[in-house]
Amino acid sequence: MHLQTDSALTDEQRAFRDAVEEFALKELRPEAQELDANEEFPEDAWDDLAELDLTGLTVPAEYGGFDADKTTYSVVNEALAYGHLAVATALSVHCLATSCIAEFGSDDVKEEWLPEMVDGRPVGAFCLSEPGAGSNPAEMTTTAEKTEDGYRISGEKQWITNGQRAGVYIVFAKTDVDDRGSITQFLVPAEYDGVKVGKKEHKLGLRASDTTGMTFDGVEIPEKYRLTPEGEGLSAAFKILTGGRLGIASQAVGVAQAALDEAIAYAGEREQFGKPIGDIGAIRQKVADMATQVEASRLLCRETARQADAGEDPRVIASMAKYFASEAAMDVTNEAVQIHGGYGYMSEFDVERFYRDAKITTIYEGTSEIQKTIIARDLLD
Repeated sequence: MHLQTDSALTDEQRAFRDAVEEFALKELRPEAQELDANEEFPEDAWDDLAELDLTGLTVPAEYGGFDADKTTYSVVNEALAYGHLAVATALSVHCLATSCIAEFGSDDVKEEWLPEMVDGRPVGAFCLSEPGAGSNPAEMTTTAEKTEDGYRISGEKQWITNGQRAGVYIVFAKTDVDDRGSITQFLVPAEYDGVKVGKKEHKLGLRASDTTGMTFDGVEIPEKYRLTPEGEGLSAAFKILTGGRLGIASQAVGVAQAALDEAIAYAGEREQFGKPIGDIGAIRQKVADMATQVEASRLLCRETARQADAGEDPRVIASMAKYFASEAAMDVTNEAVQIHGGYGYMSEFDVERFYRDAKITTIYEGTSEIQKTIIARDLLD
């Protein structure tokens, strides 16, 4: 991986990053193109992630987890995305689910679910968005009706990563459909009656990662699976998503770095006008701009992680990192395709996939427009 010296990492973090990078290059990158074309997730690679303790990345050590600090979480996401963004995304959403359970579940619920999720099964999914409620989750219509023994969950969710693969869903629902402030967080096991997985979406990029709709048709869950007090689900979601945005920003860095490395290698090999295109001024200018965007994005990720690890509020810097890094990934992958010329438009070259994959980083876990709204609100309101 073509990294500048990263003085922000400890020796332990650097060694762990190097191990994950090696795994990503040897095990994920070589099969990524075929998996993308076939829209197939590499379950064997998921099992390898479990062997590396990555499926327990955000789980406390007392439940067998890695209990990673935010800096380590960031470098893992970057390194995996350098190999295959679809795998990195699946893991980051699994980590959202484990984080919700670890942060808000009772001791009994943690003991019931976290040790197995550390081992990679069941896979976790995070169900916040709905067909009519994406950037404004307060408009969700999924309900949680109180019953004698717990709650009855009814509603539809959309754009659910790990939808087909998941064994447990973190579901957000209103305990009062007319009250925007009643959103509450619940745990719903996949095997419960009424849990229905929708069709698998066919996407521009991230094609190896399964994305589905979900229907919860009167799913009866026990009281213990309510993870937050009634009405505190949305604030809990935003807290977890702040860490998630660091993960997406870091993934954007990984994809951009991969595209930059491919562009540099190609510029040194491809000859036009009797010399390598890397000797052409216009190409050198592009590479300089690309490298600067990658490093600036990485530094924003490091600062976000530093603030989080120091106990500061990283909400705004996380939005800055997510906004800047995702837009930079689009710019860098676009230029990588341009440097490759006609070959960059062909699916045989990784930069074509990088370009398609990068787009999603500007959308999921809060669009670029939402991130700018958060930043501006902090500065102006």
